[in-house]
Amino acid sequence: MTDELAADAARPVPPSQRPRRAVLLSLFAGFAVFAYVLDQLTKLWVTSTMVEGERIPVLPPLLHWYFIRNSGAAFSIGENITWVFSLIMAGVAIAILFQVRRLGSAWWALALGLLLGGALGNLTDRLFREPSFGMGHVVDFIQLPNFAIFNIADSAVVSAVGIICILTIRGVALDGTRVGGGRKDGPGHD
Repeated sequence: MTDELAADAARPVPPSQRPRRAVLLSLFAGFAVFAYVLDQLTKLWVTSTMVEGERIPVLPPLLHWYFIRNSGAAFSIGENITWVFSLIMAGVAIAILFQVRRLGSAWWALALGLLLGGALGNLTDRLFREPSFGMGHVVDFIQLPNFAIFNIADSAVVSAVGIICILTIRGVALDGTRVGGGRKDGPGHD
């Protein structure tokens, strides 16, 4: 496997693809940074202006800020195995970084950027928030009626998964080719 990675890395990118590749990598990085920074800034705002358990109406009854700390995953599943989620998120982040070299579609750049930013946002909480390193509780604060309480990182991950599902259904591969057709999508078809 490492021989394959080394061979791919050693293979030169044709000059005609360099500008497009640079744009795609910039899109990917931009969306990842945007999702991560927005997530961390909103969590900083919540933890510095609200008390845990506080609920503030924003657009009642549709939207409230409701500050909780979640030790589990979605819907508080797995509260006693927080360290497993830390490992999973770290693995997801590493896997995304390995896949970025194959990017050939702006939509995939958007999806992977959001996925990375969201995963790193919640991983930061797991690593550096109380009660301890790798076991930290994630700050959640967005509450909709009859739904889980979530944060910006969760929104980024769910949006990314939705985009990935649509791309997969449409047959758009990570490199921008259509599955079965072998042709690269043009700029208007990404």
